[in-house]
Amino acid sequence: MTRNIVACGGGGWSSDMRGGAVEDYILGLARSDRPRVLLLPTASGDSDWLVARFHEFFGRLPCEPSHLALFRPHPEDLEERLLAQDVIYVGGGSSANLMAVWGVHGIGAILRTAWEQGVVLAGVSAGAICWFASGLTNSLGPSFAPVAGLGLLAGGFCPHADSDPGRLVALGQLIDRGLMPPTLAVDDDAAVHISGDGVQRVLSGAPGRGARMVGADGAEETLPALALAT
Repeated sequence: MTRNIVACGGGGWSSDMRGGAVEDYILGLARSDRPRVLLLPTASGDSDWLVARFHEFFGRLPCEPSHLALFRPHPEDLEERLLAQDVIYVGGGSSANLMAVWGVHGIGAILRTAWEQGVVLAGVSAGAICWFASGLTNSLGPSFAPVAGLGLLAGGFCPHADSDPGRLVALGQLIDRGLMPPTLAVDDDAAVHISGDGVQRVLSGAPGRGARMVGADGAEETLPALALAT
């Protein structure tokens, strides 16, 4: 069974309704011509605005969008609902709050099962950090800090690498101190598609956007990117 994760650095449908190249790519990985796509907006506190924007954007695409709000009553069985999807997309927000709320509901184990069963997992910012062993977040205070993810993928993830250069400085310092592992740093409007445990493809949704692998002692390797039609 192919295991697919698409981790987006930032941007996308939640910030620009005119785009869609990365989202089209994600839908193309699904096992259905009209995939069931579910949004988990937990990191935003189940923002009504984010949910409405998701339905507006994905409602124009050949898919069946829905969402699951953990901050609202949800009488349906969580495992049954999540495992019935073709794509699960995790929205951005607070990585620390996301992982805490998921822990209460046992979401991590269900998402691992979904991944193992071939459900495409995707997300942006906090919704991309969550798939990795560790991520760089500013949701724990005024500075950047590591946060533990689900560990479906080894290593670390850093979103917004180009739009907030302070992230890369903090990331390098944390790696050198042994507090972060080697980390994928991904720009806004770019994503990494990972099948299994290795980087399969870097996706660029805008000119000049991409990803690099950041290691200890300032080591940085820019990864070749596939430019998507926009």
